[in-house]
Amino acid sequence: MVTTDSQPPDDARQRISRNIKALRKAHGLSQEQLAERADFHRTYVSQLERCVTNISIDGLNRLATALEVDVLELLKPPED
Repeated sequence: MVTTDSQPPDDARQRISRNIKALRKAHGLSQEQLAERADFHRTYVSQLERCVTNISIDGLNRLATALEVDVLELLKPPED
């Protein structure tokens, strides 16, 4: 993949961040509601959506369960 300085590569953390936010909104959940379902703090969900922090595999699984999707949905690349 060739990238320029003005456009960083689509890394896994950015992809997960976008997918969490999109799935959360599609389910009509606030960050606080999603955090409660996944047993996370609301600020942690915010940090994940803003791509500020990393998440563990176990955390991904908890989010997927809370969003009622397969964990692979959180890793899907954006559709063109």
